[in-house]
Amino acid sequence: MARAGLVWLEQNRDHVNALNVFPVPDGDTGTNMLLTMRSAYARVESSEENHVGRVAAQIAQGALMGARGNSGVILSQIWRGLAAELAGKETFTTIDLAAAFQSAADTAYKGVMRPVEGTILTVIREGAAEAADAARKSEDLRFMLERILERCQQALERTPDQLPILRQAGVVDSGGQGLVYIMEGMMRYAQGKLELNGPATATAVAAAAPAAPLPAQAHAMPEGGSLEFPYDVQFILSGRNLNVLEVRARIDAMGDSTVVVGDESTIKVHVHVSDPGRPLSYGISLGHISDVVVENMQAQMEEIVHAAPPPVPPVITVEPDQVGVVVVASGAGLAGVFRSLGAAVVVNGGQTNNPSTEEIYQALDELPTDKIILLPNNKNIILAAEAARDLSVKQVAVVPSRSAPQGIAALMALDPDKDVAANAAAMTRALGLVHTGEITRATRTVQLNGVEVEQGAIIGLADGRLCCSGPDERAVLDMLLPHLDAAACGIITLYYGADVTMTQAAEAADHIRDRCPHVEVEVIEGGQPHYFYILGAE
Repeated sequence: MARAGLVWLEQNRDHVNALNVFPVPDGDTGTNMLLTMRSAYARVESSEENHVGRVAAQIAQGALMGARGNSGVILSQIWRGLAAELAGKETFTTIDLAAAFQSAADTAYKGVMRPVEGTILTVIREGAAEAADAARKSEDLRFMLERILERCQQALERTPDQLPILRQAGVVDSGGQGLVYIMEGMMRYAQGKLELNGPATATAVAAAAPAAPLPAQAHAMPEGGSLEFPYDVQFILSGRNLNVLEVRARIDAMGDSTVVVGDESTIKVHVHVSDPGRPLSYGISLGHISDVVVENMQAQMEEIVHAAPPPVPPVITVEPDQVGVVVVASGAGLAGVFRSLGAAVVVNGGQTNNPSTEEIYQALDELPTDKIILLPNNKNIILAAEAARDLSVKQVAVVPSRSAPQGIAALMALDPDKDVAANAAAMTRALGLVHTGEITRATRTVQLNGVEVEQGAIIGLADGRLCCSGPDERAVLDMLLPHLDAAACGIITLYYGADVTMTQAAEAADHIRDRCPHVEVEVIEGGQPHYFYILGAE
């Protein structure tokens, strides 16, 4: 059932991602739930264990350690509650499963500090209620799963009525939708409508439906310095009566690193070749190709080889009796800023790249001190940070920073001579001393907070709230500054992203100085992906 839920979620991940309310590059809900489910199933994929309680416990542990983003953490709590009720049971009945669903709902609600209706929590709660009623009426698991799925779908459809922001964006809750897909996969498997052939993780599952491009695979470099097959080619082939084995053999003869998987109607193709036209022409001869990706790995490799080496970040040594700080940050520049201010460990992560509970836990575990402050620096990482804290035997305090500028303000309030509790209190107070501005590109068309946004437009956010949209970064910067009360600030720090040049950043800083002549403006290379600029206004 876990495997079936994973398979069906993977096939529908893109739909879940598309439901994100805010039109900003974020840790997509579908991807976060999928990575959590992959980690959960990986714990039992090769196991021959048939004891229900022990299998459920392993799945729950895998989900917890692999949980990413708020949706992933809540999903892990659902598995945790289900496993707790099934503990010690070699088999289960519908009555047992109904009790497990209730435990799952209760545990999920307890895992959130301020539960909100109209979310995945509502969906699992109503699903649990339906499970109890179905179990009283029948011992048939298929009947029970059908009833649970129908009730979960109804609860999902009502989420816009419970959360105004969903209604305003015209979507249902993305986390709830992800859970519905997991439940639907389980039901389809129980009905014999979903075949599980081959491995259920990584590449094989991804091929079952159009998804994101497969990652380029590493190549050994020949002595001459050039790749034998320099082009990475990926596409989806659609047709009738396709022969996967034949297509795989023909594509594999064209190059190497071949991945060809799918069924008689849809095949995902990935191959490294010397002439990208060959696999594309072959695909066209068999049907229709879409989602075509062609990348020149030779050019990418040469760019990396000839790039200047990154600066070596300072190494912070933490003694066993000192307070150590672990932060989450994305971008070499921002990571360097945190290290220069005393962070002992920087976990790579942020928007679109939420670290797992296990990754954060490992950072805590590796520090040679039992006194740790944890700064997540992103609202979608706070729950994973709290889960890692709860797993650790160390004294860990999570300071709920929601942005890099907040994390920096908090870190500047660190007093190494004080204990964890005193530092956590002071650093939490410091979060309110800075306003955060962000400028990025909209990922979807939406009307939110009175702002009409077209996909691809430049948008501005003030303290996480969408406040403006415009044709370019300069126009949005103009509109964003008043929302940060910039003219009344003493200093504005401009962190420019990976897609912004130093010259462009200097021009943006001069523009801020022109608009706010009494404000000191500092420019720092943040290197963050997706966000042109992050502003810290103090």
